[in-house]
Parts: sequence; structure tokens; C-alpha cells
Amino acid sequence: MIYLEIAMKLIIGLVGLLTVTRLLGKKEMSQVTPFDFIYALVLGGILEEGMYDEKVSIWQILFAICLWGISIYIIEVCALKRDGMKKLLKGRPSLIIRNGKFDIKQMEKNHLDLEQVRTMLRKQGVFTLREVRDLYLEPAGEISVNLYTKAASVTPDMLGLDPEDEAPSILVIEKGQIKEEELQSVEKSREWLLEELQKRNYKTIENILYGEWSETEGFYIQPYPKNNS
Repeated sequence: MIYLEIAMKLIIGLVGLLTVTRLLGKKEMSQVTPFDFIYALVLGGILEEGMYDEKVSIWQILFAICLWGISIYIIEVCALKRDGMKKLLKGRPSLIIRNGKFDIKQMEKNHLDLEQVRTMLRKQGVFTLREVRDLYLEPAGEISVNLYTKAASVTPDMLGLDPEDEAPSILVIEKGQIKEEELQSVEKSREWLLEELQKRNYKTIENILYGEWSETEGFYIQPYPKNNS
């Protein structure tokens, strides 16, 4: 009976882990946030503590896994619908280098020093800071780099061209909602955005699924599909 109970606990734990993994969505390991890691860690602890403890019944483990899974699901749904909770749980990118200049406050906030930044850049195949126009530290800890155009693999200089460096794009509309903080970061207002959208015949924000803006490239907008419910 003891072996049967242990086997049942293992099976229930495996099903619970698979369920929680599905609740977290399909993510690469590099996309897993600290909170995602905590979800799985606590669930593993629940299973570990009750596995060989005869005082902990199968029903108690099942109850704990179900309660934990439901809690995770509610948190994930709230994070998708509320920007405040999304930022708390998922974090947001930090712009460490903007237009070739370090943001010291962001570096201190993220406890980064220059050598750490250089190490991360080398892992991306960038061996000198003079090539870096913009550098983002993503919530999961990896970096995204926007190089100067002349530092590209095939340089415009080789072709006799002198293109303008591309500025990073800013997410200004997400699922019909205006991203106020992002607009403020580029010194633009809500009124400016609405006026620019009017010029492009986008009269209703709610119909826009995704909208980004770049100082050099302008707007890139995707409305909701016509068959979207």
C-alpha cells in the first residue's frame, strides 16, 4: 500500500507539473521570468514534502496542486488584462544604452557594471561598444542590441550608401490600449498619437491590435483581423 500511495503521488505530481507548464504558456527557457520559476519551484516543493510523508494523503497533495494551479491561472489572466500587474510579474525592458550613451541610473537600478555589459555583448557577437546604438536588458535577463547601420555585416559603406541610423521602435498601442508611459518616454502625447492615427484613417483605437512608432521609420500598425471575435 505504501508503494502504491507513492506511485499515485508521483503520477498526480507529474500531471500537476504538466498542467502548470501549460498554464504558463509555450516559452523558451530564456523567456521564463523569476515568477514563473517560483511557480514551478513551489509546486515541486509541495510534491517533495508530501511524497514520502505518510501523514500527507493523496487528497491533500491533489488539493494543494489544484489550489496552486488555479491561483497561477488567475494571476496569469490578471497579468494579461492589467498593465500594473503585468509589470510587477513580468517586468519590463530597461534601456541601458540609448543612442550610444549609457544610462547610468538604469545600470545602477539593474546592478550592472561595464564589464558585465561587455560580456553580454560579446555573447551576441559584438566586441566593441562603438557599434552599439541601443541596448535593452530584457525582463528575463538577456539583452537585445540595435547596432549602428555601419556596423552591420554588410555595411552600406561597401555599397557607397549613407543611410540614416534606425531609431528603436516604441510600442504605443497594445490590444486597443494606448501605452501612456511609452509615449512619455519619447516625449509624445496621447493627443499627438490620436491626431497621427486620424491622418492614417485609424479612427478607433479599440480596433488596433498592435501599433509601434519609430522616429526614423514612423508607424507600423496591425488592426484586429476582421474575423476576430
